[in-house]
Amino acid sequence: MIEIKNNEFKELTEYIKSNYGINLTHKKNLIEGRLGSMLIEKGFNNFSEYLQHIFADATKAEVTNLVNKITTNHTFFMREREHFDYFAKQVLPYWKSTTKQKDLRIWSAGCSTGEEPYTLAMIMADYFGSEKVFWDTSLLATDISVKVLQTAEKGIYPLEVLEKVPPIWKSIYFKKIDNENYQISDPIKQEIVFRIFNLMDEKFPFKQKFHVIFCRNVMIYFDYATKMQLIKKFYDMTEPGGYLFIGHSESIDRNETRYQYVMPAVYRKDR
Repeated sequence: MIEIKNNEFKELTEYIKSNYGINLTHKKNLIEGRLGSMLIEKGFNNFSEYLQHIFADATKAEVTNLVNKITTNHTFFMREREHFDYFAKQVLPYWKSTTKQKDLRIWSAGCSTGEEPYTLAMIMADYFGSEKVFWDTSLLATDISVKVLQTAEKGIYPLEVLEKVPPIWKSIYFKKIDNENYQISDPIKQEIVFRIFNLMDEKFPFKQKFHVIFCRNVMIYFDYATKMQLIKKFYDMTEPGGYLFIGHSESIDRNETRYQYVMPAVYRKDR
């Protein structure tokens, strides 16, 4: 395995943090473990050669591959179920009674391989039932990784990932491909718009604010200052009365945000 020198480690981590917000300053072993074999396969003798190759690549394909390698994208359906229960029992009834245009805007930021946005789409299909045809409930699902978005768009998942999916959902919202794999049904797939997006972009390009933002287990890679900058951008893009869901392993300093604490990992913008 190729070892990373201190100066190489510093150059790599500073580049990743400044461009993608990901803080890897304490992840030297992780970087060596996940990238060392790849460098050998690509014919690089050391990390300096690899970094020069990344910086010279105008297409950004190599740095995208790097980000794919160093970020963990483990997820599954109904992860942190309390959030989905609250979304179904509290958030949807509130917006159904107050949104006059029947346009519900939801953003799954850092959607990984798609389990989160598809879960939200299934919840809304259940909740609205026959009234669903009168509502625009399409979701925006974004991630920085092209690789995970390609998996999400296919919507094909192994059986073990569906372990916590209610049986009725499995029969209605999935198509069985074989004994090991299921695919999201077309009506649910059509509810999701998948896009590549970097949360570190200085300004978010969206024309309208969101009623609900899910950004769970993404900010674990950010340092405090980067996280709070992102929270501020989320707040500015949240409709009054709207919600922000973060991961249970994450937290927001209540003295540093205008969001109001609702319950663990759930925050709300004042109405």
